[in-house]
Amino acid sequence: MASNSYDMIVIGAGPGGYVAAIRGAQLGLNVAIVEREHMGGICLNWGCIPTKAMLRSSEVFHLMHRAKEFGLKAEGIGYDLDAVVKRSRGVAKQLSSGVAHLMKKNKITVVMGEATLPAKGKVSVKTDKGTEELSAKNIVLATGARARELPGLEADGERVWTYKHALVPPHMPKKLLVIGSGAIGIEFASFYNTLGADTTVVEVMDRILPVEDAEISAFAKKSFEKQKMKIKVKAMVKQLDRAKDKVTAHIKIDGKVEKHEFDSVISAVGIVANTEGLGLEKLGAKIEKSFVVTDAFCRSGVEGLYVIGDATNGPWLAHKASHEGVMVAELIAGGHPHAVEPDSIAGCTYCHPQVASVGLTEAQAKDKGYKIKVGRFPFIGNGKAIAMGEAEGMIKTVFDDKTGELLGAHMIGAEVTELIQGYVVGRQLETTEEELMHAVFPHPTLSEMMHESVLDAYDRVIHI
Repeated sequence: MASNSYDMIVIGAGPGGYVAAIRGAQLGLNVAIVEREHMGGICLNWGCIPTKAMLRSSEVFHLMHRAKEFGLKAEGIGYDLDAVVKRSRGVAKQLSSGVAHLMKKNKITVVMGEATLPAKGKVSVKTDKGTEELSAKNIVLATGARARELPGLEADGERVWTYKHALVPPHMPKKLLVIGSGAIGIEFASFYNTLGADTTVVEVMDRILPVEDAEISAFAKKSFEKQKMKIKVKAMVKQLDRAKDKVTAHIKIDGKVEKHEFDSVISAVGIVANTEGLGLEKLGAKIEKSFVVTDAFCRSGVEGLYVIGDATNGPWLAHKASHEGVMVAELIAGGHPHAVEPDSIAGCTYCHPQVASVGLTEAQAKDKGYKIKVGRFPFIGNGKAIAMGEAEGMIKTVFDDKTGELLGAHMIGAEVTELIQGYVVGRQLETTEEELMHAVFPHPTLSEMMHESVLDAYDRVIHI
């Protein structure tokens, strides 16, 4: 085998690509990975991980203000934004170098540079030293995505930011506008609002967190408004007038345009896949709205070309990308993996309170024609939640009345991003209400609410 010839070449070293490379190497494949910027991709460097580090700082800050409730004293509470950002960058750096170490450990060839696909089975990489030509029967495209920019609302890094600027802010916003209320928008709104920014969120849909169950969205809105966040739904930012120290936003709401002044704006209006300039169309790949169209096994229709993660169909989540990476590596190595089911992938939003969900919302279940049973349990009825001082939240479960299948679970409140996995495993094991009712949940834990929510769906709830 020529030195630049491999069994599998992965393009992009984010949570999809680097995991695919590791699994391929574990299965005995000779693997190369190409990355143009950072090992670990956006997720580790500019996404999931550094945002969680920053949100943790704001959570601790919030708790410090509540010290008295817990019989504690904290005086002269303040924060140093530069130090918060520095910690967050340090966490990202530690994990990024961890990925580099994993590549070495698994004997994966790393090529730093910009890749193109000149022909089937060929990868050309523009590196610092010139161009490297690589070849492989199997190519896994894991090039991810970037922030979508709307005309007139483009980021400038000074007053108008994307998520990247918001992670290394040039100043602390006093008056902040967040455009878009998906997970990214809401997490930044939550972070800056907790640190004292006067925060407004504008959402074009009729509710915030529009992919979540409507009841959870409504709960979240109330909760954020209690924290003095301003929320405008069915609203659209039409233009931004930029001055040196302020931005005037023209917000269309109920057919009228209102003008509001802010000193900072974060745009979080979705993503665009990094699929241009690679030569995909020439190879015959089908691209819709920037995303490569694939089948359930991430096959692009071009022989030997697989596409995983944010470059293909949603949901656009790191854990989906990683799982697809494993699946594709196993396929390439001759295995028979299960296809990844989008319905079984949990979504988590790390705002305060946290939001997590898996499966169908109540409305989706009804639209699909299911006759359903719905259970709910509030945090206020749970001993651990009260002891933690986190009595705000709820857990909702949706069951198929006929079979007892758990169709969906939706949560808002403290630590629900950790709790959701119980229902994910339950769905993977094709659980019914009966198994969930028979399972003994430890006391006192927040997880007991998961039990009670199931009991409530079948009129057997104990603690409310």
